[in-house]
Amino acid sequence: MFEKSNFLFYFLIFIFLIGCAKQEVKINDKDIKKISEAVNMKLISQAFSNSGVIPSEYTCDGSDVSPPLQINDVPKNAKSLVLISDDPDAPVGTWDHWVVFNIPATITEIPKGTEPKGVEGRNSWGKTGYGGPCPPSGTHRYFFKLYALDTTLNLPEGSTKKQIETAMQGHILAKAELMGTYKRN
Repeated sequence: MFEKSNFLFYFLIFIFLIGCAKQEVKINDKDIKKISEAVNMKLISQAFSNSGVIPSEYTCDGSDVSPPLQINDVPKNAKSLVLISDDPDAPVGTWDHWVVFNIPATITEIPKGTEPKGVEGRNSWGKTGYGGPCPPSGTHRYFFKLYALDTTLNLPEGSTKKQIETAMQGHILAKAELMGTYKRN
């Protein structure tokens, strides 16, 4: 009986720690600074449309390379961009697939299978770089979020999404979002 209670105790501590680690910083529209120019920043892909199906080439079932992305209408006063791709439908909470910050604000495209110039953050696999959709079951939504900032972030390579989102609060000039879905066969 003593061994079971020890196991239960450590299991509960483990669950508690996972819950604490997965808490997210929510970036809302109110966090976006008011700027004098009308901005309608866009993030699009030739590989899939917004709310469309992500081709398997960009997933764990294919080549697992990043999709091509096109960036339009970045605010003129932006100093850097942040790109975050995540899956809010993951069974363990939001799963981060791609995190890159301090991307030059002048960039207009990220070619297929490339990392943009900038600083790579750590994804939920504990690595840097792109990790494509790989849902364990069902159809999941994958959000590619682009933020234009009025600064660069003083964070090291391998910073987490939470650290980056905390650092960029109060510095967001514009946000663009592209969402794709994927279900494994």
